[in-house]
Amino acid sequence: MMLLTLVILPLIGGFLACWSQRVHQDAPKWIAAICTLVTLAFLISIKLASNIEDLELWLVDEPRAWIPRLNITAHLAMDGLSFVLLLLTLLMGLVGLSSAWSEINQHRGFFYGNYLWTLAGIIGVFLAMDLLLFFVFWEVMLVPMYFLIAIWGNENRRYAALKFFLFTQAGGLLMLLSIIALTVIHYQQTGILSFDYQVLVQSPIQSELAKWICLGFIIAFIVKLPAFPFHTWLPDAHTQAPTPASIILAAVLLKTGGYGLLRFVLPLFPESAQFWAPLMMALAGVSIIYGAIMAFSQTDLKRLVAYSSVSHMGFVLLGCFSFNFYALQGAVMQMLAHGLSTSALFMLVGLIQHRFHTRDLNHLGGLWHTLPKLSAMGLFFGVASLGMPGMGNFIAELLVLLGTFKQAPIFAIVASSGLILAAVYSLRMIQKSFFGMNLKLETSLSDEKSSDNSSRDGIDNSSADLGAKHHSDAHTRYVTDLSVKEGLTLMLMCLGLIVMGLHPQPIFTLVNSSLMEILSLIQSPLQPESPLFEVQL
Repeated sequence: MMLLTLVILPLIGGFLACWSQRVHQDAPKWIAAICTLVTLAFLISIKLASNIEDLELWLVDEPRAWIPRLNITAHLAMDGLSFVLLLLTLLMGLVGLSSAWSEINQHRGFFYGNYLWTLAGIIGVFLAMDLLLFFVFWEVMLVPMYFLIAIWGNENRRYAALKFFLFTQAGGLLMLLSIIALTVIHYQQTGILSFDYQVLVQSPIQSELAKWICLGFIIAFIVKLPAFPFHTWLPDAHTQAPTPASIILAAVLLKTGGYGLLRFVLPLFPESAQFWAPLMMALAGVSIIYGAIMAFSQTDLKRLVAYSSVSHMGFVLLGCFSFNFYALQGAVMQMLAHGLSTSALFMLVGLIQHRFHTRDLNHLGGLWHTLPKLSAMGLFFGVASLGMPGMGNFIAELLVLLGTFKQAPIFAIVASSGLILAAVYSLRMIQKSFFGMNLKLETSLSDEKSSDNSSRDGIDNSSADLGAKHHSDAHTRYVTDLSVKEGLTLMLMCLGLIVMGLHPQPIFTLVNSSLMEILSLIQSPLQPESPLFEVQL
């Protein structure tokens, strides 16, 4: 019941948050914060209760019957890979709540209810070992996220929410068809009817349809990752979503795609994964370069960070299909580091928008003089995102490139160009946002100066002068730097990235057993120590 409790806590908390608005307007956010903290504490207690010296793969394994007639089980299990992603989910859930604390002022009960239900669905995805149960949680997390975007988003929120839902729902439907086909073929070959991962992985299907079933799973997961050309929903969803939803979307929801590739695609379809590996690695390279180029061309800060996610998550796709232990380590580290750095950038964009009512780079500039603390945080997370040594992002991308170079040097060389492009768009964002002159303030001051000159020439411009002074006064009076809560949240995320960059071994210790198990399952049809593609020069 321990793992089931992890799912039930945010589900119940969501209902309590919805109901509590009748009692007090601020009650929902307190209930959401307490529920998330309790769930996080319970997760840590589960990990501490397990024997850390035990080398068994599964820390907790809880199988139970659900639909016995079809042998469908409510099977939940947690290993090191699941644990680190659950930890990321709940920590970033707290970051999203910190951002929502002052931003969400309407329908608070329903907002925090949907927020907690989204977290419950994500937790279920990382724990489910029965494929049909996994599909149920996969769908559960989409519906409340749709409402978060459609109700509390920006001006084109309904279009973005519908696009997000259609893309992910289409991928989910394809995954459901693939699950059914996999189970039917497995039953025909073994006489065992089961949707359980631990049963299916023991005897991978041998069929001409295996590669197409595998492709169905792959497409479902890379839509969520997302990878080119299935990425088009992401910039719209991020641009229109409220800041807390953007944080959860970038930090956790995208990681369910990478988790699905590691947990299900590679172990269940070792030979078919080899067949699709060249295409997937090519798509990864395209995603890295395309996302970086599109990020450079954006003037909207949110769209810039959204396209940078497409580029960064391309490294996850590349690492997954490199069939190399270091590359798999890098893919996991990239999911964690990207979760911290990108969610922090979205939080900073939300703070800038709240203060200046714009995200346009052409209307920003000079923020370092006005908001030095916010600008310092923006500078830190900007350079962390581009892969500065000493940060978790650098370790992740380095491991992916090293592992990929051993298997497929051409793809590693192509992907490495993404590091250069990341530096270009990140430094452009930093320069245009935090340095230079604020164009709006500069215009208001020049208007004020011209009105003073006109008045000396005998021209009555009192109304223009009053407007310029009011604009300047309002700018200096109401724009405040980071609050204590905002600063503390961002500082803790800074610390997390630094720890991952300087001492990543504890994370590797947690996930190594899972990654070695995945690699052992794909080593029999593959020989990952030899290059996948021979290149003659």
